[in-house]
Amino acid sequence: MKKNTTPTPSPWDAEPFDTAPLDADVPPVKTQTKEQIIAKTAITAEFDMDGLMTDFPTAKELERFVYDQTGRVLNLKGRANKLKYQVAMDVLNGKSVDETFVGGDNPYIERADMVPVEDIKALPPRDASLPDHTHIQNQFVSRLVPHPDQDFRSLGRKVDCVFRKYKNGMISYEVLGPIDQRPEGEKMDKFGRMRPEIIRWIDPRTGEQVMIRADGTLSPQGRNLRAMMQRIRFNTSNMWDVFVDREFADLVGGELANPWDLKGAE
Repeated sequence: MKKNTTPTPSPWDAEPFDTAPLDADVPPVKTQTKEQIIAKTAITAEFDMDGLMTDFPTAKELERFVYDQTGRVLNLKGRANKLKYQVAMDVLNGKSVDETFVGGDNPYIERADMVPVEDIKALPPRDASLPDHTHIQNQFVSRLVPHPDQDFRSLGRKVDCVFRKYKNGMISYEVLGPIDQRPEGEKMDKFGRMRPEIIRWIDPRTGEQVMIRADGTLSPQGRNLRAMMQRIRFNTSNMWDVFVDREFADLVGGELANPWDLKGAE
């Protein structure tokens, strides 16, 4: 029996299993001229440079049109003329643009027509003479402290004030809020409407400050706050004695089981 000597094609060979003859008919590759490519791109793109420059001669108008069409805010003011139209065209045609051209404010909002808002003040620093919070003996939050602002106080507004007593006898106060806004002044805008000149923050926050020092003396503000808390009755006593200036015994070890053991009590 005669053996078949035809080699079996291998999938690992560099050459394919069968190749087309050299004289086979290969369809010619269709090439496009540069003008044809540009014309085709212009047809597929919905917006072009000439149209945008004709219809929207200013950066503000261009920003508003892009915002209306895409919902995206651009920052085009002061940009090179061709650059800003190129950026707008890219966004309108669904392309990504550099983040430096992305704005944050609605282009329909005129800053000159907005009521200015005063900057909120920084929180006053904590009194450096106070111990660390790990040494707090007790604390009490009162919502009955009158507001420091005269207008708000006349309306019966209160503030949240926390009193902290420390193990060394010091007592502090800190007004936590609330923070409110109040319009001040009046001026007429370009539409003939009256509006506030400025909106100011009414910020009663104090930071943590000393009421009673370690030697038992009171600060001027501490004297007033203590007198106010002492005037608020609670059962047969007052809010100051019951909730703020409370006395606690530090029990370490077995004092609860044997209060007669005086070791470590001195």
